[in-house]
Amino acid sequence: MGEAEERGFAPATGDGRPAAADLRGTRAAEVRTAYEGMLQIRRLTRGECADPEAAPAPWELHRPLRAVALALEAAGIPPSEVGPSGERTATGYRVCESDRPGTVRVEWVGPPGGGAAHDEEEALAGCVVVLRRLGWTALLYRGPGRRRFLEVEPPSVARS
Repeated sequence: MGEAEERGFAPATGDGRPAAADLRGTRAAEVRTAYEGMLQIRRLTRGECADPEAAPAPWELHRPLRAVALALEAAGIPPSEVGPSGERTATGYRVCESDRPGTVRVEWVGPPGGGAAHDEEEALAGCVVVLRRLGWTALLYRGPGRRRFLEVEPPSVARS
């Protein structure tokens, strides 16, 4: 088994390298397959009558970063990308660990001067729609420098 097969599919978190242009079609197929797999797991853990988009499955709750990144990528929202030196090369979402267990942070980031700060309110609102439709609680905050970000958590963890 090769190294890629051992790791399996990994959704884009926004901290990865750009996909080669000829691999984008392959990537789209992998994302669709992974997303359909996630929905099937939801169906199997809740029964056939349950809406698979109503709430995260138990495996998602244990891997929220992976689940949230998959949801955003499957919705066609572009991830940010980084170059070989770690510099941002594309504007898009970035999913990272939050300081609270079981939650993740979603930011809208890009290269300096690329307009990410200008676009973040509308872009993050689009992320909220996708995540809430899939049963996640997505809360919008302002952080340092007045930059907006989402804190995403399972519905049972939501703060009042």
